[in-house]
Amino acid sequence: MSLNQVELEIENLQKELMECSNNRKIEIEKEIKELEKSYKHLSPYDHVYLARKKTRPNVKDYIHHLFDDFIEFHGDRLYKDDGSIVGGIGMLDKQPVTIIGHLKGRTLEDNLKCNFGMSSPEGYRKALRLMKQAEKFKRPIIAFVDTPGAYPGIEAEMHGIGEAIARNLKEMSTLKVPIITIVIGEGGSGGALALSVSDRLVMLENSIYSILSPEGFASILWKDQEGKRVQEATSLMKLTAQDLYEAHIIDQIIHEDLKGATVESYEVYRQIKEYLKENIKELQRLSTNQLINKRYEKYRKIGQVF
Repeated sequence: MSLNQVELEIENLQKELMECSNNRKIEIEKEIKELEKSYKHLSPYDHVYLARKKTRPNVKDYIHHLFDDFIEFHGDRLYKDDGSIVGGIGMLDKQPVTIIGHLKGRTLEDNLKCNFGMSSPEGYRKALRLMKQAEKFKRPIIAFVDTPGAYPGIEAEMHGIGEAIARNLKEMSTLKVPIITIVIGEGGSGGALALSVSDRLVMLENSIYSILSPEGFASILWKDQEGKRVQEATSLMKLTAQDLYEAHIIDQIIHEDLKGATVESYEVYRQIKEYLKENIKELQRLSTNQLINKRYEKYRKIGQVF
């Protein structure tokens, strides 16, 4: 039984619990506890399900709980403002920082405004504009990744999505300020990479980070158009936080609640804030040359693994 089916079953039992007799209540509570054990033994596809849940905090929730006096900036100064990338300046306690992240909505209306978290070239150019500004004023950069991938539409191709992503990778590799990236949900393809060339790469426990979606992987590898082999593809892709930590691609895992992070997961916010404060201080002790060289060595080592 998949985790999605488990949650539906728990939801039905909880509804029944409201109207049943005392004897039946005891039985139902036992059934719910038994079903909740599934959260302790998650398959890779269960992590994909949790990473995509609408109840997870999005970048605006993290900004609200982690930073003070946030001022959002808009536009790439070339064409338009992309709602799928949120960026601006805020205070991490007394430390001014630049914050950039993918935005996913929770309703259809919100998702239409932010294109379901799939960024256009203008979004990545906005992100780069903010990163270059951060470098100019010596502000650390904190990036939040949550995207199924960059927008694959014709307009994005016409406006240079490949170039925009490639330029971000190039420029981030030599930025003279600390960069910390946190994968908070989906980290898909080049759309995620465009905010991920950082000194520290961190994932939430139930987030995922991969070259493409499991559905896309199954479609390419097995011509699977009906999604019958998506779970198999997920297992092969090694996209969970634990997989990537063991492969030395990410630096730390932020633990979540048993049933996954929600907007009210205050312990998750606390862990992230402590990690940011500690690691920004550590990175700021390095000289500019040390910072850039260590970043270069980090990705050279990852490249050698593969």
